Amino acid sequence: MLSRTTGTRRTRRLRAAGVAAVLVVVLALSGCLKQSGSQAAAGQLDVVAGFYPFAYLAERIGGEHVAVRNLTKPGAEPHDLELTPSQVGAVSQADLAIYEKGLQPAVDAAVAENKPRAALDTATVVHLEDHGDLGEGDAHSADPHVWLDPVDFGRIADAVSAELQRIDPAHAADYQANQATLDAQLKALDADYRAGLAHCTRKDIVTSHAAFGYLAERYGLVQVPLAGLSPDDEPSAAHLAKIQHLIKTEGVTTVFFETLASPKTARTLAADTGTKAAVLDPIEGVKDPSAQDYLSIMRDNLAALRLALGCS
Repeated sequence: MLSRTTGTRRTRRLRAAGVAAVLVVVLALSGCLKQSGSQAAAGQLDVVAGFYPFAYLAERIGGEHVAVRNLTKPGAEPHDLELTPSQVGAVSQADLAIYEKGLQPAVDAAVAENKPRAALDTATVVHLEDHGDLGEGDAHSADPHVWLDPVDFGRIADAVSAELQRIDPAHAADYQANQATLDAQLKALDADYRAGLAHCTRKDIVTSHAAFGYLAERYGLVQVPLAGLSPDDEPSAAHLAKIQHLIKTEGVTTVFFETLASPKTARTLAADTGTKAAVLDPIEGVKDPSAQDYLSIMRDNLAALRLALGCS
């Protein structure tokens, strides 16, 4: 039989061993958490982007020197994004966060509260415009969809490049070279849109939601949205009746829907008016970034517009 003193000593040793084991587990877990919270390899910058267009810019300009985390999963609608704890942690550890204030409130809050090393609010680069009555519920509101204008998107690209050069001057020459390549591609895209939409039979584009104000303004088109700035808005019967009248009087041939929101209303309107339903992608998210990117989708949009508007 163990003496009381011997039992007490053994109990203390077991407790000490238990505490040590717990400490080892905690330290191991903290190391794992630290590693899993960081995507960047040695020497790379950690960049987080609110959604696809900004992730695209970071990848194109940053190249091999950045590891980019898109906070909006491929195929997800970005307007109502809610962040997971690991995503909030990624924001806090980021060398650069790229976002547009007001578009994704959860990202705004994460950047404000968790203080990444640097942050670029693209709304400070391109002035957000009021495109007038945008449909149901949000007339005369600032339109966030600046990336659909290649000229404005080029300005944001230049701002991303400048920020990467500031944070990582050792690779400034690479960022400048990547920026120049992308700038040339965006200028070519703008030129193609100008030429492709210069001579069209029609100018009205009926869209599922008011995402194309900047594009329409840049190239002399008229956006006619079913819903407002959010794709979740529901048009009233009176609003739909106005659009039906416009379709008939202006000879509109196509009602456009998009890839990430329900096409039901647009398809129903097209069926009711004897017009076609076709995709016009607001590029708020890409289901398979390996199969298509910003430039290819913008060119698909141009082809769809030229067909719908009877352009020569």
